[in-house]
Parts: sequence; structure tokens; C-alpha cells
Amino acid sequence: MPGASCVSGAAQTSSHRREAVRLLVTRPEPDGERTAAALRAHGHDVLIAPLMRVETIAGELPDGPYRAVVMTSANAARAVAAHPRRGELVSLTAFSVGRHTAEAVRAAGFRDVRSADGDQTDLVALVRAHAAGGGRPLLYLAGENRAGDLPGALASEGMPVVVVSVYRAVQAERFPAAVAAALAHDALDGVLHFSRRSAEAYVACARQAGVPAGGAQPLHFCLSRQVSEPLSAAGADGIRIAPRPEEAALIGLIAAEGR
Repeated sequence: MPGASCVSGAAQTSSHRREAVRLLVTRPEPDGERTAAALRAHGHDVLIAPLMRVETIAGELPDGPYRAVVMTSANAARAVAAHPRRGELVSLTAFSVGRHTAEAVRAAGFRDVRSADGDQTDLVALVRAHAAGGGRPLLYLAGENRAGDLPGALASEGMPVVVVSVYRAVQAERFPAAVAAALAHDALDGVLHFSRRSAEAYVACARQAGVPAGGAQPLHFCLSRQVSEPLSAAGADGIRIAPRPEEAALIGLIAAEGR
């Protein structure tokens, strides 16, 4: 990868020296630090700039009964973990879009957790296979701003949905000083983007800092094509899309780029 440097001798393997790629992680905490730790374990240099701040929405849950619970973000699971009516929900089957969300759902106390290990289409297929019929609606615990139309996709399959927003993601207005300086001096090789809104925040913060959001460098590693769209619109040329919408696939994409 252009601009990559070498790690110190402590990061050598017995047979070769690994290249350290200089990366920026933009996802909110606590996921940002977890991703950074995984990247550092691969020998990379990492800066963290959470471009979204997650806030819990203390709202009321409409009375059920519900057939099952659906979540597409670990942030929803963390929000419901502290909800006073959590105990009424954890006995229900919970469907998640991916493994990371499923882990957070289990940590919130749900026992029957089923992961689609994919995207919205995979999630709809999973719910249809295991929770169609019965008359009772699904409870979708969601963010205040949502990409796609999961409730519409489920309803089109004959599965009514009650949507409750349990968290919101607030965009940062500017980069931390260290990140703005690194971008201004071409000191980053790549940026990781996990959501469309964080990619939008990156473009806005780049404009505020007076650094280009487009161009060929740094490379932009995106969890999905939808995530990449604000970067493409800003003129970014060096966009890489993960083959699957999960963190391990994104990290693997970085490794493949550096070969």
C-alpha cells in the first residue's frame, strides 16, 4: 500500500517483517477501540476519531405481546440492556443482522439469538424462515436515523412491525486536531468506514478542516457499497468494499491491499 512503513523489530515474525499501515478508525466507542485493537494486533498504526456519538433514547415501549425482537445494531442492544422493561423482552427470540450485533444482544441478556450473518436481505429471509405468521408483530429496536427500509421489507413479507427508536447517533462537527494534522500531511494510508452516516460525517469534517475528502489517498475501506456512497459523491477514487458486511472481512481487505 502506498505510504506504508515498517513496524519495529518487536512486531517481526520469525520469517518476515510485517508492513504497518497507518489507519484511521471512525466508528463510535466502544466499537472504535475494539476495532483499533484488532488492527494493532495485525501490526498496524491506528488513530481513532469517533465521528458519531451514540446517545440512548429513554422512550416507552408499546405494550405487546410481540412475536420476536429485531436489532440491526449493537447500539440498540446496549440501549435496551439498561431499559426498565428489558426483562419482558429477553425471553423472546432476537434476530440480528450480524455476529457483532448478536454478541451485544446476548450480552444484554437475550438467550435465543439468531444472526443473519449478512445484510438486510439476509435478515428478512432469516426472520421469514423462523418467525412468519402468528399474528403478533415484531418489535424492531432501532436507531433514530436508519438506512434502508427494514420495516417495509418485513411488512411486504406479511410480518407487521412495531418500530421503537432506542438510540440516536450524533455526528461530530470536526476532526480531532491530531487527525486533521495527519490528513493534512498525508500521514494516513487508509480510513475505515462502518456506516453511511459516519462516512457522511467524514466528508463534512474533511471540508471543515480544509483537507480533501476525495482523491486517491487515503484509501477508504467501507463495510458495504451503501456506506461508500457519500465518499464516491465527494470524489474519492480509492474506495474498497468489504466482500461481506462484517469487521473481519474489512480487516482482511486491508491485509489483501498491502500484499
